[in-house]
Amino acid sequence: MKGSVTMHMEAAPRVVWELVSDITNTGRFSPETIDAEWLGGATAPAVGVKFRGKVLRNGRPPAYWTVCRITECEPGRVFAFDVLGPGERVMNSWRYDFAAEGEGTSVTESFELPANLPTRIYWSLLGRLRGRTNERGMRETLERVREAAEEHSG
Repeated sequence: MKGSVTMHMEAAPRVVWELVSDITNTGRFSPETIDAEWLGGATAPAVGVKFRGKVLRNGRPPAYWTVCRITECEPGRVFAFDVLGPGERVMNSWRYDFAAEGEGTSVTESFELPANLPTRIYWSLLGRLRGRTNERGMRETLERVREAAEEHSG
């Protein structure tokens, strides 16, 4: 009920982290989350800050909004958030880890679903298909981030 993709980028960890952690960039990087905005007057990432993302699941309508809460936020090292459901129940956790590697950065994007009964049933029925979709989406996201980061550093 989890997966990850790692990609090397020819840009400093701080540069890549700033692109990813500014959730207003999400629509330009993600194939499924087409827009995102800060909530509660926030204008920058910090632990506990909430934002919402507009999602086109599998790239198809209808679009819907999900509320997220940042759980880890360390410049140049990690950016992580939970997707929240009713009652602020965690539906999914997303994480980006950044590690200096030579002149650039190794970036790992990952997701993990909570280990509860409904999620286990969902994963047993649709997990293989959704896991492949998430892997393709993470790879596409990281390719777009790499392009922007390397252009910025170029």
